[in-house]
Amino acid sequence: MKKFYITTAIPYVNAKPHIGFALELVEADFVARYRRLKGDDVYFVNGTDDNALKNVQAAEAAGVPVEEFVRNNAKQFKKLSEELNISNDYFIETSVDPRHRDGAQKLWKAAEKDIYKKEYKGLYCVGCEEFKTEKELADGKRCAEHPDKELTEVSEENYFFKLSGYENKLKELIESDQLKIVPDSRKKEMLGFIKGGLEDFSISRSVDRAHGWGVPVPGDDSQMQYVWFDALSNYINALGYADEEENYQKYWENGDKIVHVIGKGINRFHTIYWPAMLLSAGLRLPDIVFVHGYITIDSQKISKSLGNVIDPLEFIKQYGVDSLRYYLIRHANPFEDSDFTEEKFREAYQSDLANGLGNFVSRVLTLGEPLGAIKGLELSGGVEEEIEKTKKEVAEHIENFKLHEAAAAIWRLISYGDGYVNSNKPWESKDPQIIFDLIVLLDNIASLISPIIPETSRKITKAIIWGGDSLKVQKITPLFPRLS
Repeated sequence: MKKFYITTAIPYVNAKPHIGFALELVEADFVARYRRLKGDDVYFVNGTDDNALKNVQAAEAAGVPVEEFVRNNAKQFKKLSEELNISNDYFIETSVDPRHRDGAQKLWKAAEKDIYKKEYKGLYCVGCEEFKTEKELADGKRCAEHPDKELTEVSEENYFFKLSGYENKLKELIESDQLKIVPDSRKKEMLGFIKGGLEDFSISRSVDRAHGWGVPVPGDDSQMQYVWFDALSNYINALGYADEEENYQKYWENGDKIVHVIGKGINRFHTIYWPAMLLSAGLRLPDIVFVHGYITIDSQKISKSLGNVIDPLEFIKQYGVDSLRYYLIRHANPFEDSDFTEEKFREAYQSDLANGLGNFVSRVLTLGEPLGAIKGLELSGGVEEEIEKTKKEVAEHIENFKLHEAAAAIWRLISYGDGYVNSNKPWESKDPQIIFDLIVLLDNIASLISPIIPETSRKITKAIIWGGDSLKVQKITPLFPRLS
């Protein structure tokens, strides 16, 4: 049994969650549930980044006190996690979790040898919560990640972190895959960034510019921690880093694998800044950073200003949680941007769920129920071979974070089952062996889909009743009613 620590990024709470973040939650949950299914000891954390300046600005624009605004929106992210049936073990909210403030300040002190103070003037992107250098700007004026937002010129005295001192070490860690970045294209992107030369970066802001919101810099009440120095520490703070609690020792210091699941826009923060901070503090680094693409709408990034935000909670209410979970895993390429429309979603629902899995489940249970208890049979060799082949494929794909291909392999097994029904015509022969094969096949499919669509898996498993060397089934209501 291996010990896995799995995290998502913590999103800003300047607005309600959209479908893009639902993707990240479901991807991380798929991995966490699969590892538990394999018998591993998994601790899975998600949460919210409450201390960003953009949260403060959004609260002021709404005319709501910052704390009230942040708490209300944080509740929406927690609700999304619950509605998506995410199996997280802990939900961290960085403005109210006492372990977070203590941990962020402890990390600062642990890295103090690489921290210094100086006057600084630069262009700041509130969307990224980051100062931008000229080479990082799309046209010398705008942030490539947030082209619709004006950059703010800021001049003040800040604390800086000596990132430049870790250039060679980071290059070595990433090149050797000691810090493994998935996919390889994101690894090359970060090596290219290092090759361009690493510059020290600001890790604080004045209390005035922060509007007094955030984690104070230890020993300097005129400064607040820069949101990324604060936010990134959530991964160890959720485990109790400040007091070196049992979970911190078990899953961070002595765990087998630490896996961060993040979006492509924050790759640098997690694979350059965060490892450097940990190196400075003398702490262990994560093992794998899985960098996913975005969900786009009509090939455009989701943005409030464009009015193309899709509420995942509305989709869950209309189509069911497992339908959305399935679509995001099977039809979103984990390594690239994937376009989302309701029309594409409905097509996948009809073909893959209603006419695919749902129809196969109904066929098998309808064939099996009249036979009652089936005893003394063993699974046919060809069916067993197909099941084992699929399990191997799924394991390989998940190991490489090709989650869509893992789902595709399972659905090929469902198609195999349909073909087995059609070629053997058990409705005519009533052959118990054929029907037994189909029930065992369905039972294995239920297990394979459980990390993707857990509630559907539970319903199928409940309909298959094992009793020693016998089994029987009972029909259930259609899992995915056809859409009108």
